[in-house]
Amino acid sequence: MNILITGGAGFIGSHVVETLQAEHDLVVIDDLNNYYDPQYKLANLKLYPNVPFYQIDICNKNKLETVFKEHQFDCIVHLAARAGIRPSLLQPKLYEDVNVVGTKNLAELAVRYGISQLVFGSSSSVYGDNPNRPYVETDTTGQPISPYATTKLTAEQLLKQFADKEKLKVTCLRFFTVYGERGRPDMAPYLFTEAILKHQPIKKFGDGSSSRDYTYVNDIVQGIVAAIKNPFNYELINLGNNKSVTLNEFIETIAQLSGEQAIIEQAPEQTGDVKHTCANISKAQKLLNYQPQTSFTEGMQNFITWFRKYRL
Repeated sequence: MNILITGGAGFIGSHVVETLQAEHDLVVIDDLNNYYDPQYKLANLKLYPNVPFYQIDICNKNKLETVFKEHQFDCIVHLAARAGIRPSLLQPKLYEDVNVVGTKNLAELAVRYGISQLVFGSSSSVYGDNPNRPYVETDTTGQPISPYATTKLTAEQLLKQFADKEKLKVTCLRFFTVYGERGRPDMAPYLFTEAILKHQPIKKFGDGSSSRDYTYVNDIVQGIVAAIKNPFNYELINLGNNKSVTLNEFIETIAQLSGEQAIIEQAPEQTGDVKHTCANISKAQKLLNYQPQTSFTEGMQNFITWFRKYRL
């Protein structure tokens, strides 16, 4: 297949490109923005030097279209986004532009150039602070509690319109707290590992009882690849590990695996953060034969080993 991967220099995107490059003709788009050090993304691109790369902002529809004129695609894997809950509280307009308008640009160009399929990287944050766990795709998603979550939900709804009216086949994959090698430096696995290995204090928000469904990046990639191979008219599908880890357990695990002490600095709970997340993955199991293979302990051991080699 000929596949366009947006955000292909980023964390999840780089793993997807690495996995697909042997069997498919790929093109990568990424704007290499400075949300975190662009050097990390440039290093990712070196992992697949033979894949054509375009530094383009998906908000720039004219520039985006030049790629569609130059290449023919069977599928778009749309992972480009402004990420992060807390920064979205400070820059809601930027998040709306990239995550909603950028997605609309890609969907319109997919229709114009006869591309039949789009796989979209959505987020568990669309569920808001849902008291029902594990989260099921049929749960109400009307109360996201951050601009980031709102933009992801809006993008899902926008793509539903394209699926209904333009017959674009769309699968929205709701990712649950993805971690692993080359992970984003603003996320807790990276921040806490760095702090513990460098004997610096960790900011612990709240009493540590909050929990996340941490999903290893290789398992997420497995789900994305399955979605490419199994196009649907329109589906919302959770990709998680189906197990929650509390913040206290999370910190203890990193400390044990690294053989270091965690220095805790207590902080209040953060605005925009949900208390708990946990994915019901029965739909992914049924439609995509999705089965996460990596336990949190195993995944974090892999991450710590990588961090010591490439970031210390």
